[in-house]
Amino acid sequence: MAGYNPKVISLTKRPGQTFGFYLRVEHGEAGHLIRCLEMGGPAELAGIKDGDRILRVNGKFVDELSHSDVVDLVRNSGASVTFHILNEASYKEAKAQGINLSYPKSSPVASGVSKQTPKPKLCYLVKSSSGYGFSLHSVKGEPGLFMMEVIPGSVADKAGIKSNDRVLEVNGENVEDATHYEVVEKIKQGGNSIMFLLVDEATDRYYQSKHMNIGRWLATTKYLPRNPRIINMNKGADGYGFLLREEPNQKGHFIKDIDRGSPAERACLKDMDRLVAVDGKEVENCEHEEVVDKIKKSGNNCCLFVVDKETDLMYKQGKVSPMLHWEEMNDSKSPPSYIEAISLPAAVRPPTPVHEEEEELRPKLCKMERTSAGYGFHLNGIQGVGGQYIKEVVKGGAADKAGLEDEDVVVEVNGVNVEQSTHDEVVEMIRKSGNSLEVLAAKRSVYDQLKAKGVTITRLLLGETYVLVHTAETPEKTLHEDKPETLTEQARPRTSSSSSSSSSSSSSSSSSSSSEESMDERL
Repeated sequence: MAGYNPKVISLTKRPGQTFGFYLRVEHGEAGHLIRCLEMGGPAELAGIKDGDRILRVNGKFVDELSHSDVVDLVRNSGASVTFHILNEASYKEAKAQGINLSYPKSSPVASGVSKQTPKPKLCYLVKSSSGYGFSLHSVKGEPGLFMMEVIPGSVADKAGIKSNDRVLEVNGENVEDATHYEVVEKIKQGGNSIMFLLVDEATDRYYQSKHMNIGRWLATTKYLPRNPRIINMNKGADGYGFLLREEPNQKGHFIKDIDRGSPAERACLKDMDRLVAVDGKEVENCEHEEVVDKIKKSGNNCCLFVVDKETDLMYKQGKVSPMLHWEEMNDSKSPPSYIEAISLPAAVRPPTPVHEEEEELRPKLCKMERTSAGYGFHLNGIQGVGGQYIKEVVKGGAADKAGLEDEDVVVEVNGVNVEQSTHDEVVEMIRKSGNSLEVLAAKRSVYDQLKAKGVTITRLLLGETYVLVHTAETPEKTLHEDKPETLTEQARPRTSSSSSSSSSSSSSSSSSSSSEESMDERL
């Protein structure tokens, strides 16, 4: 496994400066790639190489996230960011062997024995009638403020705080450069509760020796009084027995109306639990329909990762994702053998179908007419390089109703083969098509299999029944915002009737620009 241990690299940039590289997604290449390193820039000086893959940004695993999500994580880091990076050869070898790179975080090895990387700690305090039970002091010659005079048996003591712990954050805000007065004011503003990010002396020395920034993404949650819950359920005859809905003025997906005696009740799911992940995959930023689809795809066994209201408020006070607890639980398990592919623990692994239908090796001809929201898809590819594929198909949009799906490979546009055409050329063809468009496309798996067999993909492979047509007159489905989703055998996800302008087709000039930007971002 030694060859698959990522490098941990922290970069810092000056105001107006970039980190000195482009982040790219390339057709035919897996992962988030480092390209076009600026000579003498922060990335090049830190030892990052062309073709390296970014696995984590500030501790968050990003290999399965979209390009735009990773770009946002980097940009939102401000002037400093910490990457877990794997070189190109190791990344490709790990992928070829089926190794799940999200499982291990590199651990230091001393005298041939692996030991756990030390972590800063999150400590949550609720004020008692006698206060919190600690004092803040500065130490001569040392930056920052330190915990002192921690009273035995006090709120601070029970929360895991020790004397000489250095204060890094108060309620999710970094205070390393703040004055004593400013930190005290932030504590007062917290009211009767406070979330600290602290580091003890030994852990502080470790990260300083590595020249690494310390942030909440590295922290342990073991001192927190409340933590998320894992809910494992087996589907009953009437489904799982709960509703999943979005609440007014609240972000997220919430559990409602749990049926008495249902699998959900037996698994101790609670009303107004917020759903954080499905089968280990975070869903906080997913649309309602996507989350319902993920649960349905779990088959007859589903693992939900949820937080109740009090736990949710505690994590939000520290600006911490509950997924930090999930990752720590997985990291604490005994590492499996890396001779075989690493997978999720059995408790959360989605079931494998006993019988799989053989995939039909046939492309699809998708005819559509432009609506006021465009065609409802993005065209992705590498500028100047052949090979284009479909991304971000808008639910209920023209492309969706015509049968286009994310990751479909575009073979023809209006009867013209575009497999060797550049991104710009295909975009121009779509623009010139006017208000109607005809796309011959194939699922990526179908495309790859046909190419491996040496089959030329043309309309002759369509047969008579695979033409899907959408016109402007096709009735639109209506979205009922207040209608909850019942997770039973009969439940169907809600479908939006409109598409956002940001998700319209790349055939418009603005969408084309967005598509190109998402594939090649300067950071």
